[in-house]
Amino acid sequence: MPAAAIQRGEAPIQSRAPPITVYPVKIPLPNANLVSTLPVVLSISAAALIIWILDIPHYAMPLILGVIAGGLADLDNRLRGRIKDLGIVLAAFAATSLTVQLTLNHSAAYITAMLLMTFLLTYMGAAGLRYRTIAFGGLTVAIYTTLAYNPAQPWYANPLLILAGALLYGGGALIVQLAFPHRQVQENMAAAYAALADYIDAKACYFDPDDGDYGGRQQRLARANTALIQAFNQCRSTLYYRMRGQHRHPRTARMLRYYFAAQDIHERISSSHIDYRELAEKHEHSDLPYRFLHLIERQAAACRAIAAALHRNTAWPGDPRLDRDSDGLARALQYHLAQDPARRPLARLLDNLRSINYQLTHLDTAQEDNTDSTIAARQEPGLRDILPALRRHLSFRSPAYRHAVRLSLVVLTCCLIVAALHLELGYWILLTAIFVCQPNYSATKSRVNQRVLGTILGVIIGSVAPLFTPTVATKLWLIIASTTLFFYYRNRKYSISTLFITVQAFTSFSLAGYDLTAAIPLRIIDTLIGVAISWTAVTYLWPDWRYLTLDNTARTAIKSDAAYLRHILAQLQASGSDDVAYRSIRRVAHENAAQLGSTVSDISSEPRKYANQLDNAFNLLNLNYTLLAYISALGAYRNKTGLPAPAEQTHTAAGGASPVAAGQEQGADTDPLLTAYYRLGADIAGLLDRLDTLDAAAFRTQYTAIRAELDRLRPDENNPQERHSILRQQLLMISRIIEPCYHALHPPHKNQPGKHSRCKQD
Repeated sequence: MPAAAIQRGEAPIQSRAPPITVYPVKIPLPNANLVSTLPVVLSISAAALIIWILDIPHYAMPLILGVIAGGLADLDNRLRGRIKDLGIVLAAFAATSLTVQLTLNHSAAYITAMLLMTFLLTYMGAAGLRYRTIAFGGLTVAIYTTLAYNPAQPWYANPLLILAGALLYGGGALIVQLAFPHRQVQENMAAAYAALADYIDAKACYFDPDDGDYGGRQQRLARANTALIQAFNQCRSTLYYRMRGQHRHPRTARMLRYYFAAQDIHERISSSHIDYRELAEKHEHSDLPYRFLHLIERQAAACRAIAAALHRNTAWPGDPRLDRDSDGLARALQYHLAQDPARRPLARLLDNLRSINYQLTHLDTAQEDNTDSTIAARQEPGLRDILPALRRHLSFRSPAYRHAVRLSLVVLTCCLIVAALHLELGYWILLTAIFVCQPNYSATKSRVNQRVLGTILGVIIGSVAPLFTPTVATKLWLIIASTTLFFYYRNRKYSISTLFITVQAFTSFSLAGYDLTAAIPLRIIDTLIGVAISWTAVTYLWPDWRYLTLDNTARTAIKSDAAYLRHILAQLQASGSDDVAYRSIRRVAHENAAQLGSTVSDISSEPRKYANQLDNAFNLLNLNYTLLAYISALGAYRNKTGLPAPAEQTHTAAGGASPVAAGQEQGADTDPLLTAYYRLGADIAGLLDRLDTLDAAAFRTQYTAIRAELDRLRPDENNPQERHSILRQQLLMISRIIEPCYHALHPPHKNQPGKHSRCKQD
């Protein structure tokens, strides 16, 4: 069977996979974490070996800090890309380290250099993730050079040792990539299927008739969707880099098939063919909701089993209980349909779930065909494109620009405090402030307590560690362990990672001959001062309150829903497949929904005085996810209801050719009712696109016309056709969401001047 057909769920429902034993539902995912730490294990071990063989413990700190900086600036890429990135990283590190080394004895010059480097490097991050990562590494190197400064050593020693450490890390990363060229892709895919399982579990809760917390279910689903989109993006990025080479490895092709299948499953499971509240009310005393719940939970377990199989590098042959449960549900549904034909939407829901079953059980049996397997990845601008990319952010309207200015002032404040008080190791204040100060309040808040807690625990452990590590060798072993654990927990538990990096720092100071007894209280005080400065900055210096971005984020999400609907309508008419354009539009819609969910989550952690915004934020979140679910249901049927529309061009109410028109075929036989539904769908998409700009009267006129047209366009009861009823049902459900979406985008208090109205952001 062609892969495209498999992705569309056009396979025979009755196919069976061979019996197997299902793996445990809860599967740990350690492999990706361990593989990601291998470069630092190799590089920090090599650095420790060099220090021990050459007997240069007084040079340990800059060499080890170079390894850490190299790890902080690491980017996943193909082999050639890694080598190129390593060259850029070394150049950036050399520039920042030499600048600090040459100006450190001149207070005014040093402060000026740090101010300018902080702004330029932070601002450069606006060009993309690649440059943001490298820029942060360069800024970290500048501070590390300051901390490792020793006037008794040659001026070139620290820069050379830091570069040597970064080069060691780069070499370790290249060795790991050569040893495990496909492992990262496979581990990312495993993480994606684990996240997909969590999302399916969250969706299964909608079928629990005893769970009446609709808002709570929606928020759980939003959080799961955010995590899933992040996992998908990571998969797409790694696949993109692997596919840039001239030859495609069979394992890469397999992972590409897994990725497309996961996207299709996500679209199908996110679909809503029914109103879940009505389902709970109408079928409260029926076994149907529980059967649906059981089947969906089984699909979640299958996704976790697939993740486990990917970890083991084995194929997952399937779970026969998936088809068994769906067959049992089909028999029960057939009985209930005989009693009440109005339950027909439940049959469509079952059809959708059986398509998911087929995807899950045939991941490794699909055959390659000539379908579009292009990966649409966000392209990072090249070196020649950096200036145009940065020019677009050269305004206080840009969050990246505001953060660059804010962080620069934080660095200036820290440097002035250290210089004024003549603090010998006071630049720990600067290090703390740089790591804690994030672009917005919520992100900074999440780090404050963790930083303080991790530092205090690290100081306590680090102060007693020398008692158990009396020799250079034992200290080096402790440095290897603490550095490795720092990277292991860096993106998982910030407080624990802070603990280990503090232990590493104390051990490095011990190797260098510093008196740790005097450093214990100073390290805690420095941390508290750095945290206080960062907290003050993000609270009072152009604060990026997330509630101020809510309107724009919600508008963007709904507009992307409208674009998604247009492309689905085009696919419905042209019987199209999963081409790159459709997948890109679908991805953007879900990414914007995830961004809205993240914004709402951040608002909930902001000061209580902005809590009045939270109710409308949750309302917008729930409405958008409901809207997206209704649209996704149409997407799941885009190859089952298709019939070419007439040859004339269809236009949206906004004017211009719709994507619907692009999918039409000249001179084809037409179905007048389908044609009318497609045109009405384009009108609905156009109205969604303009919800934020229409006044109340204009909205009411257009909305009333759409509802009237829906009431008029009813399928022929004497000659019912499935495609007619599907289109009408989903368009009707979408239309019901439009009015509450409009009112949520235009709340009564929106136009009232507020305390922070001057800070409205784009």
